[in-house]
Amino acid sequence: MKAWRIPAFGIDRLSLDEVPAPQPGPGQIVLDVHAVSLNYRDLMTVKGAYNPKLQPHRIPCSDGAGTIAAIGQGVTRVAVGDRVAGIFFQHWLDGDPAADKFKGALGGDIDGTLAQQILLHEDGVVKIPDHLSFEEAATLPCAGVTAWNAVVTAGRVKSGDTVLIQGTGGVSCFALQFAKALGARVIGTSSSAGKLRRAVDLGLDAGHNYREDPEWARWAVSQTGGQGVDLTVEVGGAGTFQQSLAATRTGGVITQIGVLSGREQSLIITPILHKMLQIRGIYVGSRQHFLELNRAIAQTGLHPVVDRVFSFGEAREAFTTMENASHFGKIVISVPTS
Repeated sequence: MKAWRIPAFGIDRLSLDEVPAPQPGPGQIVLDVHAVSLNYRDLMTVKGAYNPKLQPHRIPCSDGAGTIAAIGQGVTRVAVGDRVAGIFFQHWLDGDPAADKFKGALGGDIDGTLAQQILLHEDGVVKIPDHLSFEEAATLPCAGVTAWNAVVTAGRVKSGDTVLIQGTGGVSCFALQFAKALGARVIGTSSSAGKLRRAVDLGLDAGHNYREDPEWARWAVSQTGGQGVDLTVEVGGAGTFQQSLAATRTGGVITQIGVLSGREQSLIITPILHKMLQIRGIYVGSRQHFLELNRAIAQTGLHPVVDRVFSFGEAREAFTTMENASHFGKIVISVPTS
């Protein structure tokens, strides 16, 4: 079978290799991968910015969906032919986060999904909603679960709340869809007027182009009668965090997810104290979170936003598209079965 691997860091160094087909042992399954979606973490991994000590020849990407091709002895959760997706953390099945549960992340600690077949434990996959294509389902394990935890688990969004999203990447689009499904008002920022128009079509109530006016926190407060938003889904990182503090109401929540604008910057902490803000770090989620997400998607009929689907041989082009940040929603790679 074929798999993309990282022999050395850099998008141009990605290598499409012939590797042995996996064989399932007790409790294991072999997944025929049909689609893989990209996350910013995958891009950083390929470029060497996520883990400079990454094991050579690692197969990248955390997110993939497909059908069970074979099962090992004792497997009961799934059967051959089931449509499933892998979970991001193979050892975080349920309960509170813990350091040992964060081991076994696909495309990092262990080989990821950018291959024609992958070998996982039966606990490491969940069945996907029937109405989703494999391309749509492949977007769920990281971005979908992350947004679910940001909006539902940590944000506790309810009807009438105002939620602020940043940009129009995968997590932000999911957060927009989930918050609207809960009856919230959603406002958002982007550097692109075209992307803001597409976000409005998706349900965004008001948008702000931060290239035209960098003071988006002031705009967000003005959108809430001077109170500030109930939840800020913070994907920017150090470069946007201070404005997120200013945009969020007293007693509000900031769910910190990404580092798109950097990891380090001086921080004035007094707004956290004076406004009694709740800052919640979001690191994807557990298998149980994924199951809850899938039930909600099945009940609402929600469809993830897929911007573009690349062929398996165009993996480098897919990563370059993510690097250029020209996408709206998710970038997906289609995987041939043979």
